[in-house]
Amino acid sequence: MLQPKKTKYRKQQKGKMKGNAGRGHELAFGSFGLKTLEQAWITGRQIEAARQAITRYMKREGQIWIRIFPDKPVTKKPAEVRMGKGKGAPEYFVARITPGRIMFEAEGVPIAVAKEALRLGAQKLPVATKFVVRRDYVEE
Repeated sequence: MLQPKKTKYRKQQKGKMKGNAGRGHELAFGSFGLKTLEQAWITGRQIEAARQAITRYMKREGQIWIRIFPDKPVTKKPAEVRMGKGKGAPEYFVARITPGRIMFEAEGVPIAVAKEALRLGAQKLPVATKFVVRRDYVEE
């Protein structure tokens, strides 16, 4: 599961997510990508589930890139604990996603295979997504 090896601070505030992706909104590595249309927090487990679905459909051919990383700790208090007494312990890590962000990229497989693989991966994610193709892509 994806999570940082070490963080500067154990806990973080929730923060606000507004606007579209300022970076990571163009294909950088592969010819095909999965772009998000909504904002959300995506957990390391969700990213890993999507990665497995994509890899399995592509039958380990071609290559995929994960363009997001869960670096924000989310805390949670134990069940049935009274209010107060400070913030809970870090439970898991999330990646902040804003509209337009490319989450996964693929290369080395036909467009039909890539489209279906990324569709299956998108089903594992809590956001609406869009399949994108590199502008200068030419089908062999």
